[in-house]
Amino acid sequence: MTTTPDTANSPRGVGGRSLTARAALWRHTRTFVPVLPFLAYVALGLGVPTYIIANLAFRTRDGHLTMHNLSVITSGGQYLLGFETSIKLAFVTALIPGVVGTLIAYAIAQSEHESFKRVIAAAAGVFANFGGVNLAFMFVAALGPAGIASGWLAHLHLNPWSHGWSLYKFSGVAVVYMYFQVPLMVLVITPALNGLRPQWREAAANLGASKWQFWRYVGLPVLMPPVLGSMFLLFGSGFSAYATTEALTGGTIALTPIQIGSILQGNVISGQENVGYALGLGMIVILLVSVIAYALLQRRTSRWLRP
Repeated sequence: MTTTPDTANSPRGVGGRSLTARAALWRHTRTFVPVLPFLAYVALGLGVPTYIIANLAFRTRDGHLTMHNLSVITSGGQYLLGFETSIKLAFVTALIPGVVGTLIAYAIAQSEHESFKRVIAAAAGVFANFGGVNLAFMFVAALGPAGIASGWLAHLHLNPWSHGWSLYKFSGVAVVYMYFQVPLMVLVITPALNGLRPQWREAAANLGASKWQFWRYVGLPVLMPPVLGSMFLLFGSGFSAYATTEALTGGTIALTPIQIGSILQGNVISGQENVGYALGLGMIVILLVSVIAYALLQRRTSRWLRP
């Protein structure tokens, strides 16, 4: 079949097909153009540092490949203890604030006063980002050995210091972490609670279900994945927190972030400077697992909680 000039120039010709293909390609790619700056930021702010840490974790001081750094942090001793303590602290400060924060967020969601909800949301945002030296000083002034709250509790014979509790030990650090973990849970779980449609409760009531049956067969199954996903976020927040514990305990508790900070300050055996990169790689792997678990759990119920 011979191609005539009219056929070649028509939309169904070769030129027309190429124009149509380019137009279709542009329609598919233009949706990604607005996110290119964000992707570039992620690549420069997260991708490049992660690559550098992963590369140096398997290098000696002279640049040779080695597995010695990983064997140092996994063969026992203070570094493995740091991971164990950090994971334990992150778990405790994710589970308890996760439950408490969910109950508080549910109570707030039941309020009919929008101004009250906005005030609570703003306060939760402030408290969730309050940490470091300021938070440590506040708790020392309140619950320290000579703190104001400790003095009040002493008059009631409820002073925790008299029962072996210390603000500078694991349990004390956990209490401090809960100060910003509970508001963080309120922030991240509130959208899921708002996604519970009133029609579901009404339909369950019309079918004769009690409140307990509604929560047993509808509410809890729908909310459980986002609650667990939010707890994974709290786990990552508690696992990576550094400044508050450092200011409060001075590094007496073996936590991986504090150990990395100590290495950055030069407190390491000569020739083992890259052990800090191995510790950083271990933290990245653990945090990556928590982020992936959060994403999978959120994806599972996104279609149910979509407004």
